[in-house]
Amino acid sequence: MAQSVLVDASFLTALLRQRDAHRDWAASQARRFPPPWHVCEAVLSEAFYLLGGPGLPALARLLQYGTVMVSFDLGRKQDSVIRLMEKYADVPMSLADACLVRMTEVMSEPVLLTTDADFQVYRRHSRQVIPVVMPR
Repeated sequence: MAQSVLVDASFLTALLRQRDAHRDWAASQARRFPPPWHVCEAVLSEAFYLLGGPGLPALARLLQYGTVMVSFDLGRKQDSVIRLMEKYADVPMSLADACLVRMTEVMSEPVLLTTDADFQVYRRHSRQVIPVVMPR
């Protein structure tokens, strides 16, 4: 079992939006990979934006209860994050995605829950596949 469970905005959106196509998948993964779930601020920004006003209370509760934890300091890792964004500029890679890739490099035994297929293209430590769980 993973020691560090990271989640993308797509996972949070699927979990919290009633009519999301991946809601059942997200709910099953939430049971399989119990919290805390690690994020960066950029993931939260994307998730709050995607969920809009109606999703604000549910996502805020996940933060307040420690279900979702901000576990990344961009200020200390900005050079490596920017290098990742430059490397994958043709994808293109968002700030949130770059932070998550970097988090998989620095956290122990990571697994990333996402619906974003770009994480199958990205590599950690230049050549390693990112340990990702996504819908089939």
